[in-house]
Amino acid sequence: MDLRFENLQKAYEGKLVLNLHEGTIKSGSRTAVIGPNGAGKSTLLNLIAGLDTPNAGHIYYSGSLNIPAREITLVFQSPYLISTTVERNIAYPLKLRGWKEDAIQQRVEELCGELNLMEFRRKKAWKLSGGETQKVALARALSFHPKLLLLDEPTANIDPATTGEIEKMLETINQREQTTVVLITHNLAQARRVCDRCLFLKDGELVEEGSAEELLLHPRKALTAKFIAGELLI
Repeated sequence: MDLRFENLQKAYEGKLVLNLHEGTIKSGSRTAVIGPNGAGKSTLLNLIAGLDTPNAGHIYYSGSLNIPAREITLVFQSPYLISTTVERNIAYPLKLRGWKEDAIQQRVEELCGELNLMEFRRKKAWKLSGGETQKVALARALSFHPKLLLLDEPTANIDPATTGEIEKMLETINQREQTTVVLITHNLAQARRVCDRCLFLKDGELVEEGSAEELLLHPRKALTAKFIAGELLI
């Protein structure tokens, strides 16, 4: 699924927090959205997911203005799991979509295997560690084979080993199913490891977009270079 933004604006209490004249996310890409706090990154993700509505402008989903909600999934930094077992959390979106029980069990086993969750299948969600919770949230999000996967700082508060497992899964699902991945991250090394495209936002505006390697290693804009170098952007 490809996305195109056209004169997209969002304001809260009269303050404009997002003002994208244009911008694109290519189908099948792994796109990092980077920028300082308050850049509008999470606002953009919420608009794409249909959790909020813009004050002006449009988002085109593969050329359509209709939000394909059943083909989009969003993983938050602090995900909410249902108060039940790991396997039932993963199965929940499939039950909503009317999958047959044997197909549900097969899909749950596949994802538990790929994310090293087999030993936690029957563990209650509230007993999981932060990293385990994030892996279950990702498995649940991927359960129904979404065309667009949105992630808001999914590895911000978890250990390096779990971060590596999640990053590997993002690359695997992107390559195997051509899932378009959009990842908000403050970790520029992660953006380089995982993503092939990058958008840099500042004060709600798109400063620069391009391939992750070019933007992160050879930015065209001075503001982008300052951000990547770790300078404070006032």
